[in-house]
Amino acid sequence: MSKIKLNLIAAACENMGIGSNGTLPWKLKKEMSYFTTMTTKVKDPEKINAVIMGRKTWDSIPLKYRPLADRVNVVLTNNVETVMATVPDGVIVVPGLDEAISLVESRPEIESTWVIGGSSIYKAAMNHPSCGKIYLTEIQRSFDCDTFFPNIDKQQFHLVDEEEIPGERQVEGDISYYFRVYRRL
Repeated sequence: MSKIKLNLIAAACENMGIGSNGTLPWKLKKEMSYFTTMTTKVKDPEKINAVIMGRKTWDSIPLKYRPLADRVNVVLTNNVETVMATVPDGVIVVPGLDEAISLVESRPEIESTWVIGGSSIYKAAMNHPSCGKIYLTEIQRSFDCDTFFPNIDKQQFHLVDEEEIPGERQVEGDISYYFRVYRRL
């Protein structure tokens, strides 16, 4: 049994869409700032967090933000050799989620592990015994998307209140959203 707990973090609109043509269908600065804070914040200043993502998610991050700063970036792909040749030093490329988890477990400097997409990686992580929590920003609008967040099994995951997560409705421009946390039972 793995000793780490995976946290999933995503923003999804009413139809559970998370992306369109390799980009986010919305521009929400405060929501993006929340993502950055959640995935970088550590209790122990000697430690760092890891972010696990699929290759398409890696490709969707604007070049100036790649790799995501102050985090260990782990990219999952079936084409490890090809992708390794294209990513900057320090970015880890592995063939699957189990390899990513083993790698994180072998690195004592990693405090928390965040799964940041895409769809198939979220699905694999949600079904993995190491999955602990899902941090889902629920956007109160529909957008045209081609990539979707998997259905959350409410038998396995229950909505919980987290002290550090604002519970009230957030508004940016003409879009409102809620920060939600689902914990595995």
